[in-house]
Amino acid sequence: MTKPILLSSVIVSLAATLAACGGSGKAPGVQSAPAGGLTQAPPPVTTATTPAPPSPLSKKPVVQVPSGAPPTHLVKKDLIVGSGPAASSGSKITVNYVGVLYRNGSEFDSSWKRNQTFTTPLTTGSVIPGWVQGIAGMKVGGRRELTIPPGLAYGKNGSPPTIP
Repeated sequence: MTKPILLSSVIVSLAATLAACGGSGKAPGVQSAPAGGLTQAPPPVTTATTPAPPSPLSKKPVVQVPSGAPPTHLVKKDLIVGSGPAASSGSKITVNYVGVLYRNGSEFDSSWKRNQTFTTPLTTGSVIPGWVQGIAGMKVGGRRELTIPPGLAYGKNGSPPTIP
């Protein structure tokens, strides 16, 4: 819309300048404009744009471990609700994630640390059952916090040495 308005004002200004000259264009040193109109192409129109603020999804989340005893069941909490299609069990997902221990909040794994997303089928055997149950239903473009009990993660034996 800016371009037509600017172009119109250039044409209006040019017409007003020509009208002020008057006469038939036969005065000494005066040449008539070509029949096509402008003798030069107008300069390109540029518009300033304000860069969009960075998405909250572009920054590594800070995980706050709740106080009290760990839950015995899966807890899902949408921090940002996505607007794309929902993930389902068996579908291929691409995620950025941070894994922290409930006990002390120490980070045991993170795709952010490697600066690389993680792509996998959302199936038991590819990921822990807590992810299969916890990510299913999450929409593309969202951020979800999962608190996963040992029975839906690595069990009583953990995944030494990082997960007790």
